Amino acid sequence: MKIDWTLLKAELAVWRRSGLKLPIWWRDDDAAEDTRALRKLQTMSAALKVPVHLAVIPERAKPSLLKFLTKHDNLIPVVHGWQHKNHNSKEQKKSEFGIDRDGVAIDLETAMTTCRDMFGDRLVPMFVPPWNNFADEHLPLLSRLGYRALSTYTPRTARIATPGVVRINTHIDPIFWRGDGGLVPPETLVVQITGLLADRRIGSADAEEPLGVLTHHLAQDAAVWSFTRACIEVLLAGGAEPVNLSTWDGPLP
Repeated sequence: MKIDWTLLKAELAVWRRSGLKLPIWWRDDDAAEDTRALRKLQTMSAALKVPVHLAVIPERAKPSLLKFLTKHDNLIPVVHGWQHKNHNSKEQKKSEFGIDRDGVAIDLETAMTTCRDMFGDRLVPMFVPPWNNFADEHLPLLSRLGYRALSTYTPRTARIATPGVVRINTHIDPIFWRGDGGLVPPETLVVQITGLLADRRIGSADAEEPLGVLTHHLAQDAAVWSFTRACIEVLLAGGAEPVNLSTWDGPLP
């Protein structure tokens, strides 16, 4: 697959000439067990030297996942909902933690406890709501239950989601969810990513928020895997610096 990265490379060159720093981070969703796809993800992460913040579904997590993660420090567990179950109606956007739902506090607490018991100090106390959808009315619960970060999708409009909880979103998703589930047209993605960087450079988006790459190892075809690797390589070659939230020194970005 041949991709024209000219536009993105030109924007990255502007960043370098301007002395701007570009932190990037990688989040991958829906982990539950050791699979061939997870091993592929780990291998790619190691080759690129960019850690993956692995969003684990607590209720589905199997011992094989813990065994595999124990061997690979570049896979960093975070909390991905509780059951990854939609509680909204068909007319609403899918959400496990939408409005008008009982049991939210119990699910959030059980999710944290389960992941703490499984991963111990390796767990980064970040909450990743399934479908990137989380009702604002539940935000105060996060800090109370030990979460320190919330991650959804699209550029954040404020760093603090609720007192004690930093929002660190993702921004680049190569899967064509509203289409055939394959790769979004590469030319569309290149324009989108370039626009994200330009917005940060001119001050219309938060340049301190790490630029987030979002993947789904269980749902990706060969074209998505290929684009993901090439995209991260271009960003790194252009001066981007990988972020590891498990070793971050000081307040979260």
